[in-house]
Amino acid sequence: MLKLYFKQAWTLLRQNPLFSVLYIVGTGLAIAMTTIVAVIYYVKLAPVYPEPYRNNTVVLPSLKCLSPDGKQQWTHAFSLRALEEWAKNPKHARFSTATCLSEMSETCYIQPADRSGDFHPVTKLTDPDFFRVYPLRFIEGHPFTEADLQGGLHKAVITDDLSRRLYGTVEGVVGRTFSLDYEQYTVCGMVRSGSYLMTASYAQVYLPYSVVPGYDRPATPVFPYLGSFSLTYVLADGSTTDDLRAELDDVTNRLNQEHKAEFKLDLQGMPIPAWAVALGAYNGNYNTWQMLRFFLLLMMVLLLVPALNLSGMISSRMESRLAEMGVRKSFGAGRWQLLGQVMWENLLLTLLGGVLGLVTAWAVVYAGRSWVFSLMEDYGGAVPVGVNNYVPGEVVFAPAVFLSALLLCVLLNLLSALVPAWMSLRKPIVQSLYERR
Repeated sequence: MLKLYFKQAWTLLRQNPLFSVLYIVGTGLAIAMTTIVAVIYYVKLAPVYPEPYRNNTVVLPSLKCLSPDGKQQWTHAFSLRALEEWAKNPKHARFSTATCLSEMSETCYIQPADRSGDFHPVTKLTDPDFFRVYPLRFIEGHPFTEADLQGGLHKAVITDDLSRRLYGTVEGVVGRTFSLDYEQYTVCGMVRSGSYLMTASYAQVYLPYSVVPGYDRPATPVFPYLGSFSLTYVLADGSTTDDLRAELDDVTNRLNQEHKAEFKLDLQGMPIPAWAVALGAYNGNYNTWQMLRFFLLLMMVLLLVPALNLSGMISSRMESRLAEMGVRKSFGAGRWQLLGQVMWENLLLTLLGGVLGLVTAWAVVYAGRSWVFSLMEDYGGAVPVGVNNYVPGEVVFAPAVFLSALLLCVLLNLLSALVPAWMSLRKPIVQSLYERR
């Protein structure tokens, strides 16, 4: 029966080329736009290389400090003293890493040995535990060590992309040197580059934060726990964000009692899950529904508007087929049987539109990867020159993306075809037979 339905649908498609083309293109555009939005959010939230722990990752970017009289207050990153005394290794964290938010990462330049011109690499100033939180795959060598960090040694981990640019090869680069701000750094390891779209982990050069002058000084002498470090944790097995938040709150409450004459610490509801940060949260006072509301409304618009347009086209087409339906009713065809035929016919067109939509979405995502993924950002920025901003295949061709596209096809078919088909088939046989007169 299904084979017959699809055969009839193919015949109708060829008999009504204008209707078919408009239907397929309309469906394709709707599914393309919806798929692009889905891929954008999938890149933000999916556990893909080199961020496989995203579902269990929480971040602690800043700390609020107030003077006892409340007249002074600062919200700033953490100092090295805070890391060493209480913030770095809580018991509810499996891994934790600190990243130094220094101007050096924004202003440093590499001086290539071939004198082809200085260029600015994307740089992260961090610690050896960074490579546990974000398990980048080492092609050669290993991360810099805790001894390198404590000694302030000029060791560096670079990506294979940067290695090709600096040395023209990805073999035998460990032990070689390069000049960064006219200081010599020795390569201790080379990793497979991730995508620039994975902003939490992406860099071309990873350095020990101890190479930054004054990294151990607080931002202000008034509040010794404020400095230049943000923290990222991977939750321990069985622990939740609330457990970690409660543990850190206990620590800050104890410190507030010990130093109540000097300052008061406030974590502002943090740490918060990495997914909330990806959706725009800045502190612990975020509202999940408010963050998802825009996404849900956008999906509804992208589905309902095309569905209404297609529904009008199908209604017009059903009016022209009333005589055919009346003849089939007179020979014993039931309403549900006829409705099933109409739905399968439109499903064929919807699936063709779905294929067109998927291909279009992939083309737009690939060709526009330098700007597409900043569409949902509050503050989008230009992609730096020379970075690897490819879209990972595990994101574009993820089963979730395929299944969502298939679901969209079926849903769009139901929304656009069910109501006009049902209304037309409710008409009496005599009225349907006399439609052509």
